[in-house]
Amino acid sequence: MSRTGGFLVSTTNLAGVSDTPRQPAYPLIEFITRDNAPQIAPASTGRAWMREMAQRQTGWPNRCLPMLIANQSGWELRNPCAFTATWMGQENGADVVIAPHQRDTGQLLPASHFGNGILTWHLPILFRTPPGYNLLVRGPANYPKDAVCALEGIVETDWTSASFSMNWKFTRKMMPVRFEVGEPICVIVPQRRAELEQFAPELRPIESDEELRRQYEFFLGSRSAAKQAEQTTRMAAGEQVQWQGDYLRGKHTDGNAGTSNHQTRRHLRSFVSHKM
Repeated sequence: MSRTGGFLVSTTNLAGVSDTPRQPAYPLIEFITRDNAPQIAPASTGRAWMREMAQRQTGWPNRCLPMLIANQSGWELRNPCAFTATWMGQENGADVVIAPHQRDTGQLLPASHFGNGILTWHLPILFRTPPGYNLLVRGPANYPKDAVCALEGIVETDWTSASFSMNWKFTRKMMPVRFEVGEPICVIVPQRRAELEQFAPELRPIESDEELRRQYEFFLGSRSAAKQAEQTTRMAAGEQVQWQGDYLRGKHTDGNAGTSNHQTRRHLRSFVSHKM
C-alpha cells in the first residue's frame, strides 16, 4: 500500500478480477454538498425490457453475459423525484417543460439549462478519485428510453473542485417522457487516465494465428448447428434447444478453458457513510 495525494492506494494490480468480491480497495469518495443528493448504489443487472422478454420465453438477454456485465459496470445515481418532461421544440434555455409528480421543498429536479431539448440535473455532489483516475459519466447501459438519450462525459475527478451535471438529450419534440423515482439517471465509472493511449492497435488476417482460426471455425460450426436445431425444435411443440453457454462458463466451444480470471458478475462495493 502507498499513500499518494492524501489517498491510501493499493499497489496490487487489479487487472485480474474474478468473481470473488474481496479485492484491494481504491478510494472513490462522494462529497455531498446539499441534503437532496440522489441515492447512489452499484448499478443493477436487470432491465424491464429484459424481464419482459424472459416472460415471453425469449429471455436471451438474461443469458447474455457481456450485456449483464455491462449493466453492472459502475455506480448508478437514482432519480429522487418522479416527473414528466416535454421538449417544446424550441432552442432557448426554457424549451423543456418539467412537471413533477408532486412538489416538495428542496426536491432535486432537472432543469432546462442549455436549451435545444437538453434536460440537465445539477448534481449536488463532488467526486474524488485516486490520482490518475477519471470518471466516465454516462447513462445506464442497455437502457433504451423512448424520445430521450443520455449524454456522456469524462471528468478528471482526482483534482477538480467543480461539480458536473448529468444531461439527457431529447430526440423528439412534443413527446412527454416520464422519469420514475429510483430510476437510474447517471452512472459513474472510474477510468485510468491516458490508458487508452497505451494501446497499439493492429490489423491482422485470421490466418496469422492458426490456433485462433481453428477455435473460431469450430465456434462457427457449432453455432450453425445450434441454429439449425433451434429452427427444427420450433416446429416441435414442447421441445427446447439447449443453451450453449460456453462463453458464460469461460470456455471455448471445443471445451478448452479460456482464462483463469473469467468473470460472470461484478461485485461492486456500496458507498459507506462517514460522518465528520
